[in-house]
Amino acid sequence: MASTPTREVARRVFAREFNDASYTFKESDDDRAPVYVLLPTGQRANRVFLVGTLTETEDVGEDSEYWQGRVVDPNGDTFFMYAGQYQPDAASMLRELEPPAYVAVVGKPRTYETDEGDVNVSVRPESISQVDEATRDRWVVEAAERTLDRIRRFTDADTEDPDIDEYVAMAHEEYGDDVEPYRQSVVGALESMEEPAEASAD
Repeated sequence: MASTPTREVARRVFAREFNDASYTFKESDDDRAPVYVLLPTGQRANRVFLVGTLTETEDVGEDSEYWQGRVVDPNGDTFFMYAGQYQPDAASMLRELEPPAYVAVVGKPRTYETDEGDVNVSVRPESISQVDEATRDRWVVEAAERTLDRIRRFTDADTEDPDIDEYVAMAHEEYGDDVEPYRQSVVGALESMEEPAEASAD
């Protein structure tokens, strides 16, 4: 009996790390094999799950609708997403939503090389839904936990060990060893959730 292909886990990641994830790879020569981005903390991602504030939407298409959305995480860093005729549900959400609004997005990472040779990373959304602040806060905590787990595995790894996790080894090679900015993202995101409570206590 043929096994049903399982959907890839949607990784929770803050925008700073996501935007640095410029290295992509496939694990087979099959044309339909999934394309992964390599997160700098040493995990592959074919899908991502993010929640943040939709701050801006714009139809940037020339011949047909092609929507750009900007979603900002608690650190003020931006995820860019693009949806057109092949993502009709996501495109119609970007057309109808009135920023600012909290949104939850599941989508696939996409990389694009600019004329200057820089690599831009964006999300091609599979689904976009409007959510409340409590959902956003839960996502922040989950994304913080997942990021810290990845950082711990990355920093504990011995690059000389033949049994090192292959994605951790790949990240060390592609991006270097500095994961401190992503730890700062975690700290900043968690601190941002405490600010309103402290402000109201004054």
